[in-house]
Formats: sequence, structure tokens, C-alpha cells
Amino acid sequence: MANPLAQAEFVLSANALAQLPKDSLAEVAFAGRSNAGKSTALNALCNQNCLARTSKTPGRTQHLVYFRITENRYLVDLPGYGYAKVPIAVRDHWQAFITRYFQIREPLVGLVLVMDVRHPMRDYDLQMLDYAFKRNISVHCLLTKADKLGRSEQARTLALVKKELAGRASVQLFSGSAKLGLDEAREVVTGWLMAAPIAEGQAHG
Repeated sequence: MANPLAQAEFVLSANALAQLPKDSLAEVAFAGRSNAGKSTALNALCNQNCLARTSKTPGRTQHLVYFRITENRYLVDLPGYGYAKVPIAVRDHWQAFITRYFQIREPLVGLVLVMDVRHPMRDYDLQMLDYAFKRNISVHCLLTKADKLGRSEQARTLALVKKELAGRASVQLFSGSAKLGLDEAREVVTGWLMAAPIAEGQAHG
């Protein structure tokens, strides 16, 4: 089966709500701590090596970065949590921007929360979950770098996170480098995006 995310292409990076696409029918946001493997996960899901920037420097993504996967549907890379080396004013702007994005962005249909399987459910993760739950936005959690744990430890962590979320979000093991869990994650993301209604006048191209 063809990967519908493979056609993802960069559209824009936004530093203010007014810069966001006006044509979006549906978009799925990716959030995670800056060392959790968010960019690696995005690249793996889209079967592209350099779509999202990967860096060892925390906070490399400093805008909301939009990738179009098909007409009027987008993936959105949110700034990673790792702001220690940026000015306080910049950090505060990002925080306010993301807060408002979650509060008012109507096309947002899902959040993929990327968490290192060895360090899940940290404060930032809980904040992102809270944003989504308040808007009743669907959440899917990727427990990344799962290949770094043994099978029993993988299963234990997966069970603990599922229990903590108590059915409010779906959770899976994932590894972009080991190609673990790609199909499951793609199915969730594409399902959210394609469930959006077709805009009037688009049904017949």
C-alpha cells in the first residue's frame, strides 16, 4: 500500500497566527521534547530523510513548520521543548503562540505526541496532553527509541503509559531508525487527515 505521507513537502514556517495557512481543511501537529526524536519520527513516517530538520541542539525548530501532504491537508512540526539557550522573550513568545494555536486553530484534528520510551510523561508532555484534551482533540503517543529497550521493558512501559492515560489517548511503541511501528502510526495520522470533510466546490476537482 502506498504511503500517502510520502508526498509531504515544506510549505511555510510560521511565527504568528496570521501566517498560518488559510486553506487548511485538516492538520495534525507533532509535538515532543527536543531530544525525543520528533524530527526523526516525522521523516520516517513520510519516508524522507531530510523533510524535518534533525539536530543535536535543543530547540532547533523555532517556528510552526507546515508540510502539505495533499491538497488542504497538513502536518505541523511544533517547536521542541529545549529552550534553555534562547532568550526568555523568545521562549515566552513560543509558549504564548503554541497556547493560542491549540486554543483557536479550527483545522487541528489530531496531536502526535512524541516521547522517549525511556522518559515518558514528563511535564512538557502533560502540558501538551492538557492542551489537546481541553479542545477534545485526538491524541496518539509515540514511545520513540523503543529499539533501545528489551522486549519486556518495552511492554512494561507501554502498559504503564496506557494505564496513566486511561483511554484518553492511543499509545504505541515506535522507532524511526529501526522501522518499528511505522504502519500503525501512519494509519492513525492519515485516518485523522482524510476524515476531514471536502470543502464545497472541491468534490469534483
